[in-house]
Amino acid sequence: MYARDNDAGANGLQQRLPVDSHVEAATEMVRMLADGTRLRLMWLLVHGEYDVTALVAALGVARPAVSQHLGKLRLAGLVTMRRDGRRALYSGRGGHVRRLVTEVMHAAAHRVRGIPEHD
Repeated sequence: MYARDNDAGANGLQQRLPVDSHVEAATEMVRMLADGTRLRLMWLLVHGEYDVTALVAALGVARPAVSQHLGKLRLAGLVTMRRDGRRALYSGRGGHVRRLVTEVMHAAAHRVRGIPEHD
């Protein structure tokens, strides 16, 4: 088989690729989850709504670091913030983000424990 034999198939494959803007957004989201502190923050935030003080206490990380991570997560579209008086409350943004974080943590647990995946 020669490389030119695959030319017709390559065009069909290109049509199946996601658009660049979607790939760029997904890359940024996954990059944000590639940090242990941010992943721990996201785990908490997809399961509840918390202010910075509660997150600092739960993670044992300095307040400025937590605030900086939250800012990055907000810019990546993974976290929302709402005001409750003077407090800012953070949570994971919607079902897609919740499923993304949950799935990556479940996949990691399966890998660590040597449990086979189910399709």
